Amino acid sequence: MAVIHKQHENWSSRFTFLLAAIGAAVGLGNIWKFPYITGQNGGGAFVLIYLLAVLFVATPILIAEIAMGRAGRQSPPNAMANVASSQQRSKRWSIVGWFGMLAAYLIATYYSVIAGWTIVYIFKNAGGDFRGQDAASVSEQFNALLASPAQLTLWHGIFMVLSTLILVRGLQKGIEATVKVLMPTLFALLLAMVVYGIFQGDMPRALHFMFDFNLAAIDGRTVLIAVGQAFFSIGVAMGLMMGFGAYLPKNVSIARSAVIIAVSDTFVAIIAGLAIFPIVFANGLDPGEGPGLVFVSLPIAFGSVTGGLIFGTLFFILLFFAAITSVIGVVEPMIAWWEERFGLRRKLAAFYVCLSIFILGMGTVFSFNLWSGWRPLAAFERYADFGYFEILEYLTANIMMPLSGLLLAVFAGWLIKPEMIREELQMKSPTMFRIWFWLLRWVVPISIALILYSSL
Repeated sequence: MAVIHKQHENWSSRFTFLLAAIGAAVGLGNIWKFPYITGQNGGGAFVLIYLLAVLFVATPILIAEIAMGRAGRQSPPNAMANVASSQQRSKRWSIVGWFGMLAAYLIATYYSVIAGWTIVYIFKNAGGDFRGQDAASVSEQFNALLASPAQLTLWHGIFMVLSTLILVRGLQKGIEATVKVLMPTLFALLLAMVVYGIFQGDMPRALHFMFDFNLAAIDGRTVLIAVGQAFFSIGVAMGLMMGFGAYLPKNVSIARSAVIIAVSDTFVAIIAGLAIFPIVFANGLDPGEGPGLVFVSLPIAFGSVTGGLIFGTLFFILLFFAAITSVIGVVEPMIAWWEERFGLRRKLAAFYVCLSIFILGMGTVFSFNLWSGWRPLAAFERYADFGYFEILEYLTANIMMPLSGLLLAVFAGWLIKPEMIREELQMKSPTMFRIWFWLLRWVVPISIALILYSSL
């Protein structure tokens, strides 16, 4: 028996569900984070482990998460309570939905601040601010942006206003209408950047760097980082896929949809590397630069090559599109919960949730300037350098998401009847179901447990 009963919209088609889910998964984690983490962890060796992690860890749990959402038909906490109740399990398993949904909500509070940077850089590159500038000058511009709470607040606010305008319109008129335009455009921009890299960058060196699988470069740290990135990149255990699954019609294949989402997300990450590394290598930049690779190293390159004004601007537009499709995806489950819990109209729930994200996001804004010297965990050597932003990022990506994923794998793999989930998935091949179920029961929990152990 369901514990919560609130009618939500459904996706108008399987295609729009896939576009929205891919849009939510594809974000700054693919285009900003994946290239610099690849650069820091040996290139091809890291890419190989990442691809295996997507196949054997992220995709099995993605299937389970969408299945729990469709079976429960509500926001993640209530969906988990519904499924648990139907299987004679404690409704306290709603904690799984809470962990994921709150992780996504907290991620949105700092994601929107970083997304604001992409808007600034669209105008900076289009205005020629990086033309002929050296590394010191570009770095100074980036540091000046971070040092200004007024600027960061302005662009953080603009980004959240744009997100709110999409979300208040609902599932079909808001999210679907947006991703139908932005996702094809995002893919086209990415491919244009790759073509640009072929003619203006060092593509052969980039290909060697990304696909020469030097197994000697693989160690335990590389494996853990690759598994963590696969987890974060595809957006599993963040509540968003469970939330999107709640709107999925019964006649849509969950397993096939999950594979398409995982493959598309991974494709974007690989293509992002092929768009960025040719430019990095052609300009003698360091691929392991770190988080500044996109906002410091690439502007130097765009300011010094033919076509950099146009393609640099297109690149930051691409980043903005990736950010906004992700944020509207991760915020959606929280809006659904507000509708269910307080009986609010969609527009009001979306407004309250987005306003709260803006307010909490001010902590990230201040962590780069007014609170830059505040180190609340200074007593702990490992976390002594962590400010507000670093604590929030670490808590969500390294603790809340893995914990949510681990609990979800245990619940779906061990505590509900296999017949129930087999019926929900409707896999045509019994062998494929057994393989998936084995991965969910053993490989996924062990992998996530190792990530949690490493994080703590």
